[in-house]
Amino acid sequence: MGLFGNSHETVYVGLGSNLGDRAGNLLLAIRGLLEAAFEVRRLSAIYETEPVGMQSPDKFLNMAVECSVTNVTPTQAMARMLRIEYILGRGDKSVKAPRTVDLDILFFGDRTLESEFLTLPHPRLHLRKFVLVPLAEIAPNVVHPKLGLSVSELLADCSDESEVVRWQPSMSVPSDAEESYQTLRSIIG
Repeated sequence: MGLFGNSHETVYVGLGSNLGDRAGNLLLAIRGLLEAAFEVRRLSAIYETEPVGMQSPDKFLNMAVECSVTNVTPTQAMARMLRIEYILGRGDKSVKAPRTVDLDILFFGDRTLESEFLTLPHPRLHLRKFVLVPLAEIAPNVVHPKLGLSVSELLADCSDESEVVRWQPSMSVPSDAEESYQTLRSIIG
């Protein structure tokens, strides 16, 4: 709690996209987080992964973001992220289908929560390499408040055998997406 009752929390967000300009969608989602009063502190690299739990020929681009929020509850943060998804063309979040963008709260400080709307930490993060690989890049020592293991330990113990490859933009991807990503990383530090 801050001097005037301000509550600051570190929030880790997982981002994914497998429709349209995947890299551009991730960058727009990060911009949306900034506009929704998330202070973006760190970005992982972008990783290309196979879809998990859905039938889709299109691979995902995934990444993790470390943010800070002030005087925002987990439910308020999730509502802001759902709005970003909606603005960027995401359909029904409950449907396992290809998507322009997907934002998930992975950790909200060390809070735990189970509600109809939100579960913290994310209930499947420890089972998914596409979440753990980018998260371990920016938060290897963050401890899962329910499992008592660090992110790097969760990754080492993860039985998911899916391929998670650091994304390298090809000639088919507009060069401005990579330039925008590098600029964003340099601004954030």
